[in-house]
Amino acid sequence: MELPDTFKKYFPFFGHNPHIIYLDSAATTLKPSSVIKSEQEYLERLSSNVGRGLYPLAETTTSVFEDARSTIAHFIGAKNEEIIFTAGTTDSINMAARLIEPLLSEKHTIITTELEHHSNFLPWKELARRTEARCIISPITSEGMIDTEALAHLAAACPAIIAFTAVSNVTGAINPVADIIKCVRTRCPGAIILVDAAQAIGHMPIDAKAWDADFIAFSGHKIFAPTGIGILYGRKALLESLSPCRFGGGMVLDAVADMPEYKNAPERFEAGTPNIGGGIALAAAIRFVESIGFAAIRNHEQRLTAYALHELKSALGAAIRIIGPDSIDQRGNIISFEIDGIHPHDIAHLLGENGICVRAGEHCAAPLHRALGLTATTRLSFSIYNTEEDIDQLVRRLKEIRKILT
Repeated sequence: MELPDTFKKYFPFFGHNPHIIYLDSAATTLKPSSVIKSEQEYLERLSSNVGRGLYPLAETTTSVFEDARSTIAHFIGAKNEEIIFTAGTTDSINMAARLIEPLLSEKHTIITTELEHHSNFLPWKELARRTEARCIISPITSEGMIDTEALAHLAAACPAIIAFTAVSNVTGAINPVADIIKCVRTRCPGAIILVDAAQAIGHMPIDAKAWDADFIAFSGHKIFAPTGIGILYGRKALLESLSPCRFGGGMVLDAVADMPEYKNAPERFEAGTPNIGGGIALAAAIRFVESIGFAAIRNHEQRLTAYALHELKSALGAAIRIIGPDSIDQRGNIISFEIDGIHPHDIAHLLGENGICVRAGEHCAAPLHRALGLTATTRLSFSIYNTEEDIDQLVRRLKEIRKILT
């Protein structure tokens, strides 16, 4: 599949909103027809539960759902039993923290970074509070990337847990995940490493084996799937050593024993009815991405990012401060900025009145904004359905806003 300017035709959203310029894909991506259809087909044709019923319809639903798990596992180079369905990245990271909790005490250290979304920041601070472990926040560079030297220095003290993001949801910085983990492993082989892949999953290949992470978390709605579905990848050997942290139907072999006997991973971590339609739709979204190819996606997004950076700087000059790396190769599909004398909330509001959807605020990343001396930023985030014309209209309106407000 190619990426023509008419790529919007695969997304029903634009049929209903033909004049909307959607530049908020880092918050949530739009959904292609094939994904919408896959969930609709589950609701209309199957609509039964998984893992319990012995009648043919339930068995078919279970098979389709487990096929979805297999599709997701293959997509990130994992085994089926390493894929746990969750409600999203936030749920995945909170689950990982709860699973690890029995291993921690006041003797241990947890490391996260200033670059993190609150979803990969607050769960670790709360885990430290509950276990009396120490939580250390590793610094970032002036370009809004993880300071790998500082993180390596902290890793030398052998922390129990290190959690960091693959791609920043504010600066767009692409962190060298495999290199960071390799560096950490040489200094602290026993550390449990979690990678927040929410902003990476729809934009670049993820190879769980090459990364060598213990946990990887991501959300379906960042890769053209519905909200309310996500994945926690866990290294098989680690999952087999952990006890479940949620309890209910579907995850137990013997519930009446004095010591209940639980199923193997991943079922032991999936208590209750999962988001079946969401899991099936996530697999459909992955097939959609695979039909395009990451090379084409990355090329399209890099071209748009480079064009947007050039046009913003040309139009606004010294008035605009763009956050994040200068190199396009180190950037994802995100550009955050501030304009002298204009609050980001005013920019987002006025753009929105003209059908241009951007995000403004701290983007659930207060530590990063504090570290860079920012109170808020305006954020653009692109996807395959965006075009240079979208950027042209954005820049024209930003120039008009600046004339009005300064």
